[in-house]
Amino acid sequence: MRIEMRCHMLKWVMACVFAGQIVSADPVDQVTLAAQSAFDGLPQVRLVDQISGQCGADETVNQTVAYCTTRNQIFLTGPAVDDPQTLYMLAHAFGHAVQVRHGVADFALGQIRRRRAEEAMLRGLVTRQVECIAGFIMSRAGLPHTDLTDLFTDEPFTGSHWGRDPLHIGPKVSIGLAARAEWFAIGQQGDLAACAPGEFTSDLLMDALNP
Repeated sequence: MRIEMRCHMLKWVMACVFAGQIVSADPVDQVTLAAQSAFDGLPQVRLVDQISGQCGADETVNQTVAYCTTRNQIFLTGPAVDDPQTLYMLAHAFGHAVQVRHGVADFALGQIRRRRAEEAMLRGLVTRQVECIAGFIMSRAGLPHTDLTDLFTDEPFTGSHWGRDPLHIGPKVSIGLAARAEWFAIGQQGDLAACAPGEFTSDLLMDALNP
């Protein structure tokens, strides 16, 4: 009987994944399932009491969401789960993970090392693509479109929030709230191929995308 019930539950879960749309009672789960079904090798999400102390993070690291590439884990603080900004922030962290796990981050780092004078510009392009991927993941999760300027008055994620252990030395980038909102909105249209700011094409993303 229990085996039969589990089979029915599995069939129900599989039925909820249709045409790229993830159906779940928990929006955090929706975002997680959407990201992990779209791309292989993405991190698991760990609910923690605080970000500080995780993967070399200190109080300067974002205290809501942080992505540790060394462990391939995303840390999410428990109280943040009920915050309306959390879904975007989680999708943003998954955006970094997509780049890391599928070659974009390596390509970007190579360009940065060769073109130090253009580092700020290059990191800005990388960040725009992250926002676009985040919007795509939100769309794939079947969540309503969100304008980042309605969620934030100041630009989010300008401090350390992803990288290797120790997280407190992770990249710090500012491109302005308007640019983040623009590329997040592009991603929410559901076309990953559009996530190609400047010289950063979407080729590696499209190669990694599961049907």
